[in-house]
Amino acid sequence: MRVRLPEKIVEGKFFASLKAKVIDSGLCSHCGACASICPAYGIVLDPSRPIDFPNWEEDCLDCGLCVRFCPRWDYRPKSGMGEYIDVFSARSKRFRGQDGGIATEILAIAFEEGIIDRAVVVGRDERWSPIATVVTKPEDLGMYAGTKYSFSPSMLELRKAVLRSKKGVGFVGTPCMISGLRSLQSKVKSFRKVKIAIGLFCMENFYYESLANFLSGKGIELGNIDKMEIRKGKFIVKTKDGEVSFPVKELSSIVPEGCKVCEDFTAVESDISVGSVGSAEGYSTVIVRTEIGAEIAKILKERCEIGEVNLKIVEKLCELKRANRPSE
Repeated sequence: MRVRLPEKIVEGKFFASLKAKVIDSGLCSHCGACASICPAYGIVLDPSRPIDFPNWEEDCLDCGLCVRFCPRWDYRPKSGMGEYIDVFSARSKRFRGQDGGIATEILAIAFEEGIIDRAVVVGRDERWSPIATVVTKPEDLGMYAGTKYSFSPSMLELRKAVLRSKKGVGFVGTPCMISGLRSLQSKVKSFRKVKIAIGLFCMENFYYESLANFLSGKGIELGNIDKMEIRKGKFIVKTKDGEVSFPVKELSSIVPEGCKVCEDFTAVESDISVGSVGSAEGYSTVIVRTEIGAEIAKILKERCEIGEVNLKIVEKLCELKRANRPSE
């Protein structure tokens, strides 16, 4: 691999520059592209705190790949609906998910059509801490449905998946993760094995520990949660004992700085974008962006319940996220 490296902005190894310009400045989105390409395997993706490289002064190989593939190093925010081929609403007939189970359905179709032989998905432990994993059988996908609302180390699992895959890999991620993936695919052949990239609608994400502490302050025991969702400006937590909801704006104090500068609500660089906004309850909005996305969407329409999308609501959220970005 031959790549042109940016100039260092501080003395020392390249990670020092990444740390100064992106991580310590609050620009980092926690996408994990740097960790997935690091030949020293030293960059840590902890869901509870900013990206770190313990003992980087000694262990960093000074290769510069972390800064070369970081989508926030020379950051040009993307926003709006992006380019797309088709938009519709859908609900899976065989999977239960966060809304319509469509991200799971898309991966299952990709498996069944021989497009992929691995998929990187996110599960959780009993206290809702996210756990990224690689699935090799479509029948196992249902165990990983649902949104966790915390950063996940998906890119580390993707690194393993692309090296072991014979056919292709399916990947589900937030807009910043999709940007990290596309950056890697621009120069690294192994990451081009990702054949279908599903982008999730995202207004912001959270460090796990910050979210856990916030919910604890609301009297919510993490081990008692069945589901979390954001709908109509409310953060809704469904527990074994009932339901607790509060305005999403109450979470503003724990929104990471890297999320505050992001303008991409619909994951404009994905093959297919999926989210609840614009669809009836129990359905997912599907934005088809690429040829492979259209190929899968054709099968999706044959197998799922299909509905209409209120595109104005999606566009409104796109504009809201762009407008919320702090001025330079």
